[in-house]
Amino acid sequence: MNIQDYPDREMLAIDLANHLAGELEATLLTHDRATLAVAGGTTPGPVFDVLCAADLDWHRVMVLPTDERCVPQDHPRANARLIAEQLLVNRAASASYLPLYLPGAEPEDCLAEVETLLTPALPLSVLVLGMGEDMHTASLFPGMPGLEAALDGDAPVLAVARPETQPEARITLTAPVLNGALSKHLIIYGAAKRKALERAMSLPPEEAPVAAVLDGITVHWAE
Repeated sequence: MNIQDYPDREMLAIDLANHLAGELEATLLTHDRATLAVAGGTTPGPVFDVLCAADLDWHRVMVLPTDERCVPQDHPRANARLIAEQLLVNRAASASYLPLYLPGAEPEDCLAEVETLLTPALPLSVLVLGMGEDMHTASLFPGMPGLEAALDGDAPVLAVARPETQPEARITLTAPVLNGALSKHLIIYGAAKRKALERAMSLPPEEAPVAAVLDGITVHWAE
């Protein structure tokens, strides 16, 4: 794990976006397609604002969320909405998007269809994660039902998450898919999350799910 500190969040966003663009460009030099999996929420938004303007063959890039709430894609809490509004614009508008949740379906009924589309694109080329102060990442939450199965090295590509602390069910990439990404990045802001990350480094993934993906990851931190 490598931790990069930045003087402010704007510098973090610019530097990380340029780094991600370079990694995607390098992937496209040797592969027909690249796969970019990104966190939702507000944390990566400023990075998307810069990355979307990168001069890449975006039509050869598949974008997907690391996890998704089981709500319509235009719902304010949908990761798909944030990604559509802040990443899949400008030059990046030509990228393809793979949703993890199919609106109107039960979460479990989505898994097979999405896995069929995603599996040929694995391993992920580039992964951008966030982390909560509870040390969850994607929708792998401490203490949630099914966490141990989603952390297992033989876990399927996707899992349904129903954390008791959240208002809706979610679909998430599992730990082996996240950890298997060729390039891994974690964005965290503030002292509280820095302390949570330091704590996670000494805990098992069952207590701190983010610990399952820390090997070889680059952490980008700003106050």
